[in-house]
Amino acid sequence: MSRTPHGFGIIGAGVIAHTHARAVAALAAARLVAVTDVAAGAAREFAGRHGCAVEPDLDALLARDDIDVVAVCVPSGLHAEVGARAAAAGRHLVIEKPIDVSRTAADRLITTVRDHGVRATVISQHRFDPGLIELRRLLDAGALGQLVLGEAATKWHRTQGYYDSAQWRGTWALDGGSLMNQGIHYADLLLWTMGPVAEVTAVTTTRAHMVEVEDTALCVIRFSSGALGTLVSSTAVFPGSAQRLEVHGTGGTVVIEDGLVVQRALRGEPGESAGTGPGQAGSAPGEQAAAADPAALGVESHVAQLADLLAAIDEGRDPLITVEDGRATLELICAVYASAREGRTVVLGAS
Repeated sequence: MSRTPHGFGIIGAGVIAHTHARAVAALAAARLVAVTDVAAGAAREFAGRHGCAVEPDLDALLARDDIDVVAVCVPSGLHAEVGARAAAAGRHLVIEKPIDVSRTAADRLITTVRDHGVRATVISQHRFDPGLIELRRLLDAGALGQLVLGEAATKWHRTQGYYDSAQWRGTWALDGGSLMNQGIHYADLLLWTMGPVAEVTAVTTTRAHMVEVEDTALCVIRFSSGALGTLVSSTAVFPGSAQRLEVHGTGGTVVIEDGLVVQRALRGEPGESAGTGPGQAGSAPGEQAAAADPAALGVESHVAQLADLLAAIDEGRDPLITVEDGRATLELICAVYASAREGRTVVLGAS
């Protein structure tokens, strides 16, 4: 067993880094040691707020012997580069979504993680939401029968000021659009519940923002199982609404909004035929506000994912969400972009 508490370092002091700091603070087996950011003022403000040290650069943070886990919270297009440097230094990784915006970069990171024997997870905290845990249990039990249709939608609102707040936002090189940044969570859940994707046909547009990427995407999916699906994302929808996942099978339907079951109908269970289960109504803490405010995310599911990573480190196993999982979601999103750009159906594995 590794020593505890595990010492955490955070790389990048932007909006999402505060969520990571709050999650670390909620874990008895972890403590936040230090932060670094290329913007020294942001790092100092972050350290003052969360009670940790400031390091002048990544090398200095990785040189500390009291840090064994790092959270990579830099712009998305730098995730693999920074993560690989940390992995090569023997540090375990928490990588904010997406794993990167490039499949080539993601593959380099995965190779480094495996070559150096560290544990790494890509944030997809909604797999730990209560509604998703229940849906996964039902799927594993075969309660929904043969899957027929899966639909995932993220219809959020971001102002132009959100994109203007940092030069990397809304760029292909470092961010990606509404699907890569916001819709990726429910894209991952669609894959996790419906299985691998065979092909996608997509359209994208930019309707409400001055950015080089899309702010609205729509995709039709054929899964390897033969089931069909849709994937929708937008940051142009005012005022924003709950993220929604629907999974329909020959034996039942489950509908989730913001991590909680809002409809469950299973063949042969009339008492559960429709509506909301006990204690399931509403949204997971903080999630509905996140539709309009990126700083309003709840922390509970982040805590659960970080706790799983620490258990994986101590037990010598892979975490429940691996870098390969992050790569699979990235591959789906890249296929969506390729389909929209080229005006064709993209077969995964051949794009």
